[in-house]
Amino acid sequence: MKAIVVQQPGKATLTEIPEPTNDSGEALLQVKMIGLCGTDLNTFRGKNPLVTFPRVLGHEVAATIIHPGAGPSEDLREGAAVTLAPYTACGRCASCLRCRPNACTFNQTLGVQRDGALTERIAIPAEKLYSANLSLKELCLVEPLTVGFHAAKRGRVTNRDTVAVFGCGGVGLGAISAAAFHGARVIAIDMDDAKLEIARKAGATALIHSSKEDLHQRLTELTEERGPDCIIEAIGLAQTFRASVEEVAFTGRVVYIGYAKELVAYETSLFVQKELDIMGSRNALPEDFREVIRMLEEKRFPVADVISAVMPIEETPDILRQWSENPAAFTKIIVQVS
Repeated sequence: MKAIVVQQPGKATLTEIPEPTNDSGEALLQVKMIGLCGTDLNTFRGKNPLVTFPRVLGHEVAATIIHPGAGPSEDLREGAAVTLAPYTACGRCASCLRCRPNACTFNQTLGVQRDGALTERIAIPAEKLYSANLSLKELCLVEPLTVGFHAAKRGRVTNRDTVAVFGCGGVGLGAISAAAFHGARVIAIDMDDAKLEIARKAGATALIHSSKEDLHQRLTELTEERGPDCIIEAIGLAQTFRASVEEVAFTGRVVYIGYAKELVAYETSLFVQKELDIMGSRNALPEDFREVIRMLEEKRFPVADVISAVMPIEETPDILRQWSENPAAFTKIIVQVS
């Protein structure tokens, strides 16, 4: 069967790989569409330290069930449209024992530490599947949005909060829509007008173009000089890591989703003076998947605005090259697999 395999950095091919089996009682899926994200781009570029080559890409999945595997439920019947959680959990490490398997010490994500779903058929444990009354494109957006929803949950966002989000890419839009879904007032920060407009449609009520406006002055004006109650960083730059701590309110919360690409130097006295809660956020939990599905079923996310390209699987190697050469040209790429 067909699959997109990154053979080495900068080289992706359409390749034949063996058919999956569900001998262990896993569900057998027909993959319909796959969303590509920044993780896939970093893998193609050879900049993901967790990846070894060759590697099949893909973890943002829309599929239908060929065979439900052991213990099928009413929702997971043959022909049902599903998405999935692409993570594993050992059940024994500190994170798993604290009921936080999203941060499992030994997690293996599809398309990263193990081969992914950018292929015609895959076998997946049934407990990883989520059925929903959504289109295939919407199903592809569930997993990336859950990452932002989990970050908002880590930040304890409520309808009493003003939340600022650095970055309006796929993960940042998830955090923006999550905060808005919980009734918070949301400030979106980016350097791209088109992304900021999508952020507005996703629920942001204030926009800051940080290359054209003074960030500190605008945040001060928008928060009655207090600063945001919670800041979610979804870019991964040293300056936005620092700005999150500098701009958040006293006794506020800072949540980091992005990975900084370099060492970050802080004025650490702010940690103590402001008595900040500083948190990381990784992957997502089952309740995050269910909440994103509910939001999408309520049509509260600008799906059409987010998807910038839909293409057949045969064109994926070429689009990966184009994306690598011009990352700003694409918001969300969807691959039509079958």
